[in-house]
Amino acid sequence: MPLNQPDVIYTHESDLDGFVSGLLLQTLADRLFGVRPRLLAFHNQLWKQRALHEKTAWVADMTFESRMDKATWLVIDHHPTEARPQAARLIHDVNKSASLLTYELCREHGFSSPKLDRLVNLSNVADLFLPENPDFVLATDYANLVKIYGFWNLLELVEGDLERLVDHPLLQVMEVKRRIENPLGFNWSKSRVTQLAPGVGYVDTVVGNVNLIVHQMLDEKTTAYDVLVTLHRKGNGVVVASLRSRNGNALKVAEKLHGGGHPNAAGTTLPRSVQNIGDALEYIRRALNPRQQEEETGFASLEAAFASIEKK
Repeated sequence: MPLNQPDVIYTHESDLDGFVSGLLLQTLADRLFGVRPRLLAFHNQLWKQRALHEKTAWVADMTFESRMDKATWLVIDHHPTEARPQAARLIHDVNKSASLLTYELCREHGFSSPKLDRLVNLSNVADLFLPENPDFVLATDYANLVKIYGFWNLLELVEGDLERLVDHPLLQVMEVKRRIENPLGFNWSKSRVTQLAPGVGYVDTVVGNVNLIVHQMLDEKTTAYDVLVTLHRKGNGVVVASLRSRNGNALKVAEKLHGGGHPNAAGTTLPRSVQNIGDALEYIRRALNPRQQEEETGFASLEAAFASIEKK
């Protein structure tokens, strides 16, 4: 199917994979059609609430849904999906990151470079969480750039030019933070894990690369929980939950929280009614233990139960 000029490009706001794939699509559109379409990025929960009115759109790193199955739409993704395209063009492979799938499309149209080769490889390693890869630690440093400095701030910093992200000076900050903070953070966090549900534990964190700390905890089996959850409160007050595992259960737990991702690396954005970490822990406990929630509150709906708690 030929590519159509997009009215807009949608991508995932939360991570490096969405950042890289979104900018690659924006640059590809510029090369093919001489225009640089608007780039819009969303967290999963806000994306599900977004009305999709555009006649033509390119979407990267968002789980394919039937509402995206529109003629002239291009969707590039790697998350598991049960939807099947009837009209849209879907490029999908669960074994490749969205950035790698997007870059393969760019290469088909003669758009590539050694710097992009390197950046896309690092994005792929970080997003698929491949600890056996020799570039894994460096890849997590790149991924942390988006988490620490934010999608839009980083976009302004590189002025939309992905190649400027390669060997960026801020990576030195990520390396120092990792080397100094991670041992401190690991030692502090490993004794501060609390149960959210059978097999699911919450890891309290203070410093360090959270993904690497949780990865080390899972590898060294410092807890009895199969799935480890960390929480982050963003500047706008939204609380984001990240879930990691080694047995494929992270995604199953994330889906109960209306999130998504990969079998061992998933996440979700909690409702705006959840204003702090304490609220988030209570919300997750009730979501993962619905029978207990109904017995305690008399509400079958988690949202109704939480609203009742807030009112009290």
